[in-house]
Amino acid sequence: MKIMVTGACGQLGRSLRDVLREEPGMEAVFTDIVLDPDAPTVLLDMTDEAAVRALAEAEGVEAIVNCAAYTDVDGAEDHPELAERLNATAVAGLARVMRDRGGLLVHISTDYVFGGDPYNTPCGEDRRSTPTGVYGLTKLHGEEAVLRSGVRHIIFRTAWLYSEYGRNFVRTMLRLTAERPVLRVVFDQAGTPTYAGDLARAIVLALRRAPGDGADVCGIYHYSNEGVCSWYDFARVIADMAGHRDCRILPCHSAEYPSKVRRPAYSVLDKTRFKETFRVEIPYWMDSLRTCIARLKEMSE
Repeated sequence: MKIMVTGACGQLGRSLRDVLREEPGMEAVFTDIVLDPDAPTVLLDMTDEAAVRALAEAEGVEAIVNCAAYTDVDGAEDHPELAERLNATAVAGLARVMRDRGGLLVHISTDYVFGGDPYNTPCGEDRRSTPTGVYGLTKLHGEEAVLRSGVRHIIFRTAWLYSEYGRNFVRTMLRLTAERPVLRVVFDQAGTPTYAGDLARAIVLALRRAPGDGADVCGIYHYSNEGVCSWYDFARVIADMAGHRDCRILPCHSAEYPSKVRRPAYSVLDKTRFKETFRVEIPYWMDSLRTCIARLKEMSE
């Protein structure tokens, strides 16, 4: 299968490179609007539908995995047009390109499509979408564009993504707990961390199951690691696994960190549909975190 990956220099894109390197029978063209000296990349503006179509035709692309997005949650409030262009309008273009080619679009979405309604049980795919800010709203618009297009699709909603690459909560906490004697982290937002390496493997599994008409696996799936924690718990475990025990980590309320957006207070995703469809177990979040921190230590040596 020939795959095009957009946003290939981001943390999920880099993780997909690692996984696909070990996958026989899958060939990928990795695209982004930036170049990474450590990761060969084809320059491509995903908002340019004609350019996407031309590259897909030239490379014989059978599936696009869209890892690109405008992910600055607060910044989206100041730049709603840009967020809409990247998170929805460009996604509609990707969907049209793959529909016309008879291919598959794998699109990555977010738990931020929820949050407006209070709930305290894991969120299924059919729960009503109630985004509380521009980021979540534009990601919802992207999902809706995929569904309207008629393209064969798999949408993965994920949450609290981290990896060895780029800027993310794990790498930030590793730095701050090594530098500061005291750190305050919110305890009143609960969810599940997601290791990008695990999500990348889930994407590849879905790609392998989707040749032909793919009707049995197309649809929306929730994917994060197993378990539940707060950001405070997450930070405590990161520091402990890294051996950063000189930093005192204190719980605080979200209100102590003013934001332009009300973030979901409880965004645990129910993964039952994914596990039953693909017949796999999903790793527990602490196990995957341990793997990531070990890899980061290896990369720094």
